[in-house]
Parts: sequence; structure tokens; C-alpha cells
Amino acid sequence: MVLAGCSDKSSDGGGGGSTDLSIQPVVQLDTAGKAVAATDTGNAADPAGDGTAQCAPQSIAMAGPLTGANSALGINIINGVKLALDEHNKANPDCQVSVKQFDTEGKPQIATGVIPSIVSDPSIVALVGPTFSGETKATGQILSEAGMPALSASATNPTLTQNGWQTFFRGLGNDDSQGPALANYLTGEKGYKKICVVQDNTDYGAGLAQAFIGAAGASADSSCAVSVKEGDKDFSAAVSKLSAANADAIFYAGYYAEAAPFVQQLRSGGVTAAFVSADGSNDPEFVRQAGSSSEGTLLSCPCSPAPEEFATAYKALNGQAPGVYSVEGYDLTTILLKGIDAGKVTRADLLEHVRAYDGTGLARQYKWGPTGELANIQIWMYEVE
Repeated sequence: MVLAGCSDKSSDGGGGGSTDLSIQPVVQLDTAGKAVAATDTGNAADPAGDGTAQCAPQSIAMAGPLTGANSALGINIINGVKLALDEHNKANPDCQVSVKQFDTEGKPQIATGVIPSIVSDPSIVALVGPTFSGETKATGQILSEAGMPALSASATNPTLTQNGWQTFFRGLGNDDSQGPALANYLTGEKGYKKICVVQDNTDYGAGLAQAFIGAAGASADSSCAVSVKEGDKDFSAAVSKLSAANADAIFYAGYYAEAAPFVQQLRSGGVTAAFVSADGSNDPEFVRQAGSSSEGTLLSCPCSPAPEEFATAYKALNGQAPGVYSVEGYDLTTILLKGIDAGKVTRADLLEHVRAYDGTGLARQYKWGPTGELANIQIWMYEVE
């Protein structure tokens, strides 16, 4: 399987000169941080099916950040959804499925106003989303009570599947798998002895940092731990503290909107420790905004890199390369389409279809346990090079 990186080359000079960098897959890990063979997706489900589906026009929804500081993460997903729908609809003229897009900006307070409008629309039979952990936490009960299948391509906070919701399915691993896999990889394969953990104040950042620290043990040096806030742009105090720490690596648990200026300021401040982050930063926008300062950054993700054929089709339709969660958005939409093509055109029927699903996608095998967690989880490591 040929895999494409997560980024086009960047010409942004924000890191101190023009760059020729992209995010490239390095190795797939198990949850213990050990290298494993890449998943064989040769038998991945095809959204086109056999071309004989018949149905009345159907609608699914996508909810996530389509504008705002971290909108690239939501756009990656909706573009994956659109590709699956495009391939399905071209092959099945008698069963047309559309997507209704809902912009939450990734903010819980906006999502709580958006999600009720989705569940109250009887034409919508399923949701791809929500995108971020905070907005999912704020709206999961609403979706559960409405019987709305909600398949998230990206929300990784571990506690989301511990709320008793009946309709939430996580389409990738959670941070209780990502955090330890990354920590074990850094302390084992990379041999880092001293790691400073920097976390933002989001549900995602807090959960990821906690999981990472628990697995890293003494290597996660609490004396150089730093807390920042979503929306921060001035990291001078953090840079000063980290400069004095003389660490092997700095792990940032948060999103790319802050990770990009943070790594720029670290490099400008003379901090040479390896910079490491996770799926919230694993996007072409991180490279574009950080410029040459992003070079060498290690990025983990429970998401999978794009196979070459998928990347070509994705770019032809959307005008940009796939990014983090694009493959998951495509796969989850494909699962819903397989249900619709089989006559599952109500929320209740699609919910049972997803609960019983067991099939290969481009990213992984999709089979969920009773809480909505996947049965098999693996993590990818990437590097900006």
C-alpha cells in the first residue's frame, strides 16, 4: 500500500525562511509503542457499492469547525465525506445521498445551539461528528436521546464513551491509547530521558496530557510542565521556562493554532529540544503556519495516512491534499452509505447497522464494542520533513 503524506509542501516563511516541508508517515505503532506492520486495506469497503442501490433521496449531516482558528480539521473531514458521497452518487443514480454541513467552530457553546437543529431535522438520518472532544462532550446526550447515529472521525477524549450514550461511535483510537503509545515510543525507540509536557485547557489537551504523563512516568518531568490556554499567541514565559529545562523533548497537547506559533517562539528562543505533538497539530496548516520551525516535528495520530489513490481522488474533487481525519471521514461515510444502500434509511435502522458493522476501511478494521470504542486500535507516527 502506497501512503501519501498529510501535507502539501509549504512556502510559508513564518519559521524563518521559505520551507519545503510536509508531514510524512513514519511507522505504525501498537498501544505499547512498538512498530507493527501497516494495516492491509486491499479489501476496503467501496462507497460506490455495486451500483444497484435504490432509495428515496437521503441526507446525512456533518458538524464541526468549518470556520475559525482550527477549521482545517473540520474541513479535512467534510472533504472526506464529500468524496465518499461523490463516488456513491455517481455509481448509484437511483439512490442519491447528500450532506448538510453545520459549522460549530469547534466550540462547545456553539455546538449546543447547532446540534438541536440537526436532531430536529427529520430528513437527517445520521451524523458524521461532532469533530472536537469538547463539543462532543457538550452534545452527546442530546444526540443519544434523539437516537441519532453519531460517528466521530476525530474526538479522542477517553471519557466520551463513559457517559452511557447509546448512539456515539468513535472512528479511531482514543487518547488513552494514543498517549501511552506516543510516550512509550519517545522513551523507548527515541530514548528521550527528559520530556517537558505542555498542555492547553481544552478537554482534548487535558485528556491527552494525562494519558501521556501516566505512561511516560519519570521521563515526564513535572518541574518543567507548562499550561497554556486555547487562543494564546504569546508563549514567552513558557519559552523561558523550557529554555532553562534543557529537555530532550517537548510534548505539546493541543491544537495547531497554538502549536504553530509556540514552536516558532521556541526555535527563535534557542530551544533545540525535539518538538512533539499529536493529532490536534497533525495538519498541513501546522506546517504552513510554523514554516521552517516545524522541521523535524514528530506527530502522532490514531488516524491513518491517505493511500495514494485516495489522495489523488480527494485532491481532484476538493482542490487540496487530504489531511488528518480525511480518511476517517471517508470511511465513516462509507459505512453509513452501505447501510442506506441496504435499505437502512431510518435513524434506528442505521444505528443497528453501525452497531453490528464489521468491515475493512481505508484506515482500519471497523468494529465497535458496546460503548462505541473500536475493537482494534493502532497509532501512526509522522514527521515533518
